[in-house]
Amino acid sequence: MGGISRHRVLQVWSPDPALGLVAALGLAVSVGTSLVVDLENKGRPGERSLTSILAEGPHLDELSPGRTGVACLPGGHIGSADAVKLIHRLKERWPAVVVRCGAPWADIPSVPVVPLVPGRLVPQPPIDHAVWQPVGGMSTRPPGPGPVLPRLRSSLFRRLMDGRQPGRSRWISAWRPVWEMPWE
Repeated sequence: MGGISRHRVLQVWSPDPALGLVAALGLAVSVGTSLVVDLENKGRPGERSLTSILAEGPHLDELSPGRTGVACLPGGHIGSADAVKLIHRLKERWPAVVVRCGAPWADIPSVPVVPLVPGRLVPQPPIDHAVWQPVGGMSTRPPGPGPVLPRLRSSLFRRLMDGRQPGRSRWISAWRPVWEMPWE
């Protein structure tokens, strides 16, 4: 998995929902082949989700990647205990799994992604260690430890949201070390 040894699954959450989504995609793309399980996305009727995998069992192509790149799976309406069991099962065959959630929960290392907005105070409750994303035109020092990402260009944001390959990017490359950090 490209030198990733500490974690094979990480959960990403942010006080900003759009940042949480693009962060999950950036973390996933940074390692090439990965699965994003989006617990904030309930999915559309009839769409495969963690809920349908729980009810019907997984399809062969859901247990492991059939191609390189990032695959996305909505969470559906699944409880956290069932979600954790399925995520741990999926991580056995996927090189990396990123779980997008609205708030941290147990059993999966958690990566808070916090917007760095000039003039804004530290998020409540205080965060000890985070990935910091500068927002706005002025530089701001992070109020705690953790990597500070380069500015996210709007063109990269659109490419990720459209499900297109982003190409080479300093922002994507800045996510790679996050896999090795000591997240709790």
